[in-house]
Amino acid sequence: MSAALRARGTRSPVRTWLRRAFISIVVLLILPLPLCLLLNVVQPPTTAMMLARTWDRWTANKEPAYPRRRVVSRDSVAPALRRAVLASEDDRFYLHHGFDFEEIEKAIERRNRGRPMRGASTISQQVVKNVFLWEGRSWVRKGIEAYITVWLELVVPKDRILDLYVNLAEWGDGIFGIEAAAQHHFRKSARRLSREESARLAAVLPSPVRWSPRGSVASARAASILPRMVYPAPRTP
Repeated sequence: MSAALRARGTRSPVRTWLRRAFISIVVLLILPLPLCLLLNVVQPPTTAMMLARTWDRWTANKEPAYPRRRVVSRDSVAPALRRAVLASEDDRFYLHHGFDFEEIEKAIERRNRGRPMRGASTISQQVVKNVFLWEGRSWVRKGIEAYITVWLELVVPKDRILDLYVNLAEWGDGIFGIEAAAQHHFRKSARRLSREESARLAAVLPSPVRWSPRGSVASARAASILPRMVYPAPRTP
């Protein structure tokens, strides 16, 4: 065998490995696109967050192990609830493209002043985290979250992202989705929620397992949410 053939044979496995690695990277980069497109027509039957809670509940011997959830249409949710969620979690939702840089700057300034770091995740980022990712604050997870959020915002309308969020958000221990939350906390459907009940439910979203919609923390937070609900959510002209 000539030296040229031997060299070609030596390089071949390396080239094959590089080719496969390149294809794998391309697939991983493109994979979020079809998954996000699917969210336009399908509510996820389960989410990464729900599966994580299922494990937690199973290891703690809680019943039922799998969280309660019932997906409902936009018409089956009180408009006040949608407005309350925006006022509580992301009032600039219709003004940004997945990342609220004003809130990020405020969070950084708050940390620089020595105050506790406040989350600046948008509703779009929370949808991505809940559906696809694990909990945590690692830079790897945040990087993946940011990348998928770009795809989500590109291919899914804002109103649909909000629909996804209210149907997959955690609203209590073993409670996911606004219909299950309304039934559990107020014994009524999500369509019949009042403004105050909506504000109280939205108030617990930062820590739904620790806080109750009827508790003192929810009362204090709802008092600041209700005035903002009087006005429509800001939108791009």
